[in-house]
Amino acid sequence: MEKVIPLIPIRDGVVFPNTDSVLTFGRPKSLAALEASFTSERIVCFVLQKNSKLNDPAPMDLYTVATLSRIERMTRTEGEIIAQVRGISRVKINSIEEHGSYLIAKVVEMPDVADNSPEIKALCNHLTNEFRRAMNLGKSVDFLVFMNIMSDNSPHELADLIASVLDVKPSERQELLEITNVRTRLEKIADFLTKELKVLELEKRIASKTQERFEKGAREAILRERLKTIEKELGEEEDSGTREYMEKIKEAKMPEEIAEKARKEVKKLSQMAQFNPEAGYIRNYLDWLVALPWGIRSKNNVNIKNAEKILDEDHYGLNKVKERIVEYLAVHKLSGKMKGPILCFAGPPGVGKTSIGKSIARSLGRKFVRVSLGGIRDEAEIRGHRRTYVGALPGRIIQGIKDAGTRNPIFMLDEIDKVGADFRGDPSSALLEALDPEQNHQFSDHYLEVPFDLSDVMFVTTANVLDTIPPALRDRLEIINFSGYTLDEKFKIAREFLLKKQIESHGLTTEKVKLSDEALKFVIEHYTREAGVRSLERQIATILRKIAKQIAEGKKTKILVTEKDVPKYLGPIKISSTLLEKKDEIGMSTGLAWTEAGGDILFIEVALMPGKGQLILTGQLGDVMKESCQAAMSYIRARAGQLGLPEKFYQKIDVHIHVPEGAVPKDGPSAGIPIATAIISALTKIPVNRKVGMTGEITLRGRVMEIGGLKEKVIAAHRAGVKTIVLPKENRKDLEDIPKEVLKDLRFKFVSHMDEVLGISLKESLKVKKIDGVPTHQPFLHA
Repeated sequence: MEKVIPLIPIRDGVVFPNTDSVLTFGRPKSLAALEASFTSERIVCFVLQKNSKLNDPAPMDLYTVATLSRIERMTRTEGEIIAQVRGISRVKINSIEEHGSYLIAKVVEMPDVADNSPEIKALCNHLTNEFRRAMNLGKSVDFLVFMNIMSDNSPHELADLIASVLDVKPSERQELLEITNVRTRLEKIADFLTKELKVLELEKRIASKTQERFEKGAREAILRERLKTIEKELGEEEDSGTREYMEKIKEAKMPEEIAEKARKEVKKLSQMAQFNPEAGYIRNYLDWLVALPWGIRSKNNVNIKNAEKILDEDHYGLNKVKERIVEYLAVHKLSGKMKGPILCFAGPPGVGKTSIGKSIARSLGRKFVRVSLGGIRDEAEIRGHRRTYVGALPGRIIQGIKDAGTRNPIFMLDEIDKVGADFRGDPSSALLEALDPEQNHQFSDHYLEVPFDLSDVMFVTTANVLDTIPPALRDRLEIINFSGYTLDEKFKIAREFLLKKQIESHGLTTEKVKLSDEALKFVIEHYTREAGVRSLERQIATILRKIAKQIAEGKKTKILVTEKDVPKYLGPIKISSTLLEKKDEIGMSTGLAWTEAGGDILFIEVALMPGKGQLILTGQLGDVMKESCQAAMSYIRARAGQLGLPEKFYQKIDVHIHVPEGAVPKDGPSAGIPIATAIISALTKIPVNRKVGMTGEITLRGRVMEIGGLKEKVIAAHRAGVKTIVLPKENRKDLEDIPKEVLKDLRFKFVSHMDEVLGISLKESLKVKKIDGVPTHQPFLHA
């Protein structure tokens, strides 16, 4: 028989038949439905929403099985009604309609399907016992509900009573409501109850373990307190942990004032409760203090000949570095005590700056510590964090000293030119104290809060560029410049070091693989173009990988690589033997440049075109280089008559100066004389000798000024096939640093004025008249 009943949706609960529930209503439709139920027999129908977040659910948002219920008691509050309801029976909703301000539903009762079989009785007994076990494990259930469940109930009543207190999702409660077969319902409830029992057992086990740990900790704390009392009575105030720290402080051989501070920290620790968080911080601090090598020094190897031998074994060349280390040893041997030097190895990548640090440590018989400073932007990385911060640690320097286990290691600060600075401080400023021989005997780390003597440490820093190092820090460094290797040096390094190292790392032997000297030279000249030897090592590794593959496949057992075989392994030649132009050109000169990777040559191209006297500059030139172009142009205009040019030649032409490889930024004043030479060549139609390289700054009066980076520039010119190099007279002294094998292949011309440069570089005679007290020079026909 179909009934029409007020319908109230419930967000996240299910009212089961034969159970009492207390519900709170606040939505307008729910309140109106409750009021309507009081005009009849207080009968309403409660149905679960499919989505609990909907405030005004449509009929399609509601389940089709609901519970017919009676309102037992009702209490009104501000905007809400709290009602005690009792479920009567399951109903199926046939339709839902709007009735004024609330919903009504046409429903049909769904009777329970049950029998009195032994299986149902057994299920009821099983559920009653399992529910009692759940209560014993700590399941939270109202006492009256528990008594109702434990009393004599019919199978369908028992099922509904237990279902109402199960810890399951609303959708699973709805599933139980929709089951009319009592046996099936009991079995489903048994499954849910079994799962809940497993969770309760696990919770109890966890709680039991936690309780055991707590009791154990409390017991230990009580015993420790008793032990302290006993020791106090016996006159032994220190516990075992405190005694251990006191012994370590004695063994560490700290200075007395530092040992006194450590003892104060130990006393503070002994007065703290075991579980005080600060006790852990103090223990960490004491562990760092006693672990530092306050009185431990490595014994210096003062055998100078042996040290020289070790340095020569590991590195070819680098004579200035080796000489400085031997000088340090000699002074140390005579005086017995010397502050550690602060060296800075500056040079292009791949020339052995970092690896020489390890060799220095080996030659002196000391420990080696390396810290990379590249990208460091936090001052605390150097000086450490204050102890007030959680997870505070000493800085990299103190950490390195601890790792070395000695107070006089060789300490390498790699890539010091790449230290940054931001809102966290400036690490380079923090290095000032550590790298100052007059201050570092009292180096203060923020974490330690006590001075540590770094005067015995030999600091070695490395940098590619000195410009980015702050002046105050650079002033503290003894800078040793590393220039690029010559072809002969690269060959010797490859033959003596790189080839042997790569053969061993590829699992080969010198009996199975041999590279001829000609093949090595061919690789250096035609497959690498760098100041260092990293790319060369990669090319050698490429050859050996291909050889290893052939030997592993059983194709060959022994391989000799000759000059002709190299292209088979490395592909076509990448770099021609000379980088010069094929013929002498008008308006093109050869300049020399210094780069981070060593030296290089650059070509200055000048083109003239009809115009209004404009100077066009391209090739990504920097401000200083642009000014050099303007100075060269002004010099030529001022000396137009002496150069055989019309007085106002520049008014009807535009001069375009271009330096190829436009993607590469270029700057500096040293291209002044090649720029002036190229412009004069273009104006006079006289070709420039392509085999003459030149470098020097030019003034408006034509004077040639001194430049830097000479060694790198000369080596680059030699590598490129230049035969004559024009240099400022003031740079004659710098030829001492250039390798002899480079000097013997080159001809050097030292000049003080631009007129001399033109006489050397231009292919034809150019008459230059005497002016401003500068003598007339007889030009060379060929340089």
